[in-house]
Amino acid sequence: MADFQAELAFAKTYLNTLGRQPVVFADDYHQSPDNSLKRVPILPIPLPPVPEPKSVKGAAAALAVISLTFKSLKPALTYTHPVSPTDTILSIKEQLHTLHPEELPTAENQRLLLKGKALADQKLLKEYTVKEGDTINLVSKAPPPAKGPQVVAPQPLHAAPSDSSMLSSPPPPNPFASSAGSLDPNAKAPSGGKKHQRIPSVVLSPSPSNENLAQGEKPKEILLDLDAESSVPLSPVLRDELTLSSSYHDTISKPEFWQRLLEFLESQFQGESDAHLAFEDFLRASKGSLTVNEIAKIRDKTGVVGMAGT
Repeated sequence: MADFQAELAFAKTYLNTLGRQPVVFADDYHQSPDNSLKRVPILPIPLPPVPEPKSVKGAAAALAVISLTFKSLKPALTYTHPVSPTDTILSIKEQLHTLHPEELPTAENQRLLLKGKALADQKLLKEYTVKEGDTINLVSKAPPPAKGPQVVAPQPLHAAPSDSSMLSSPPPPNPFASSAGSLDPNAKAPSGGKKHQRIPSVVLSPSPSNENLAQGEKPKEILLDLDAESSVPLSPVLRDELTLSSSYHDTISKPEFWQRLLEFLESQFQGESDAHLAFEDFLRASKGSLTVNEIAKIRDKTGVVGMAGT
């Protein structure tokens, strides 16, 4: 039995090793037809008929030469010239100039009009509705004038300024001599300019002398006072908050104060839940002035635990 188990384990190991080996096929390998994919039947679809080739007559007609009449008003001239529909307008202008160089200007100075519409140089003649015997108006543009050498007129020489003229000439204006930039407080601003607006300033009260202080006495603090024009009276609440001797925080931070408040609320309400609810309202309103440590001390003293132990 042990020999059988050993042979079985060897066979499994051998087969696993063979399964991990890559499969390499020869260059002339062909897959068996049984393993190849089968063709899917295709439904018969009617195909359109093959278009007939274009007739040679139509192509020859497109390449046929037509005769056009070119009429010019200034000077009054008329030309009959055979052109091809595949010629560009620019090439037609060049042909006209080549045939009549003395009477017609160059192609850049010609303009062809068909029924009052100008023909573009880059377009073909067949792009316009032109047929045999049509008349095309020819307008000659005047060539641009030739640029000759520019003659520069001589500039008169300025004489050097004499000493007398330098003494009599007024000094250059000083940009810092205006009344706006002057340090004189009595200087007036120019008409139309902005007037100086007084900015409220902070005035320091005179510093008390420390020479007459007794031994152990603290020096007085320097207070900052605003000008009388910009001073605003403070509200009583803000004045109490700015006062350093305020006892509001010292009072509400004591757990004994909240213990007395809880006893007072329990004496006013019939149910204990109503008294605790009023106590929580007072405590939530004062949380902005208390720290987490102070709130925990108040909870321990009164025995009222809020939501999540806070």
